[in-house]
Amino acid sequence: MNEKDTYYCVTYRDPKDAKNVQLKAKTIKDSNLGLSFIFISDFIFTNAANSKIIDPNEEKLKNSLKETKGLHLSIYSVIMIEEIGSNHNGLHFEKDKGKILVLPSDNGQHL
Repeated sequence: MNEKDTYYCVTYRDPKDAKNVQLKAKTIKDSNLGLSFIFISDFIFTNAANSKIIDPNEEKLKNSLKETKGLHLSIYSVIMIEEIGSNHNGLHFEKDKGKILVLPSDNGQHL
């Protein structure tokens, strides 16, 4: 992978064993499961064949995701998303409701 490529490092709590997991991926977007999920795909793993040091945690994660096309994670299990790379535009979701405008009702109270 080129140094200028942007990728994401996602830290989340695995619901199976309640351990923190760190996963690198090229793509994070809205999940079609609903607003409380994100979809992570295009996983990145270091090439163990070229490295003399093998991380057993990464190998375990790589083996568990070897036939997985994408991962739908609850936003409540995500601890941190770190964007890495020099060419980054930030993380934007299509269904982001962060810009909701609350209009006052007739009696001056918010709906």
